[in-house]
Amino acid sequence: MNVALFGYGKMGKEIETILLERGHTISLKVSSKDKLESLDITNTDVVIEFSTPDSAERNITFCLNHNLPIIIGTTGWYHNFDQLTALCLKNNGAMLHATNFSLGVNLFFALNTQLAKLMNSHPSYQCSVKEIHHTEKVDAPSGTGISIAEQIIRETESLTHWENISNKDLSNQSSLALESERLPNVPGTHEVIYENEIDKIEISHTAHSRKGFALGSVIAAEWIKGKNGVFTMNNVLNL
Repeated sequence: MNVALFGYGKMGKEIETILLERGHTISLKVSSKDKLESLDITNTDVVIEFSTPDSAERNITFCLNHNLPIIIGTTGWYHNFDQLTALCLKNNGAMLHATNFSLGVNLFFALNTQLAKLMNSHPSYQCSVKEIHHTEKVDAPSGTGISIAEQIIRETESLTHWENISNKDLSNQSSLALESERLPNVPGTHEVIYENEIDKIEISHTAHSRKGFALGSVIAAEWIKGKNGVFTMNNVLNL
């Protein structure tokens, strides 16, 4: 399979290593400085997109308009999700998006959703979410943290929205605290806590390296070839 990498930073290089290990070929390495219309895409089967929020919408639009299946790992573009979904369906294209491609995180998502369903019947527990990342990560909260919070809100009758604050600073009981912390040289960690005066229930995921995210995106690229539509990692993992 010939794969174009849109975004060739630390994650792009990790993805390249795994692609080559699995017998694939890198057809293009595209940065934000490249002019998309001048690219030779004739030898590309699928695009893996890990760029920046400023470049993502442009890259996605280009791929959908040129019948290139695209795996999207960049976050920060979801305010245009409906528009890009419509373009994908109109062009009979294929795109697979995820706020996190780690297989472990997507299993964590499924566990988080199931736990939220169970806890909805026990309102004495107050729920909170915390995400911790290295100081190089400029966006806060993380896309993964937002996904976790939105999963909880969908399953919890008493919650209507999240706030990017600590649990002690909540404005009202219908808010879910989604706290962000940026520290030097730490692994990405996401925690979900349910607590009352009696006890505490906690689930967490810690990423030891970028390899998990990179591997998941490559598996998604292998999966999407020959398909049409809008997909997530739930489709890939049959969750």
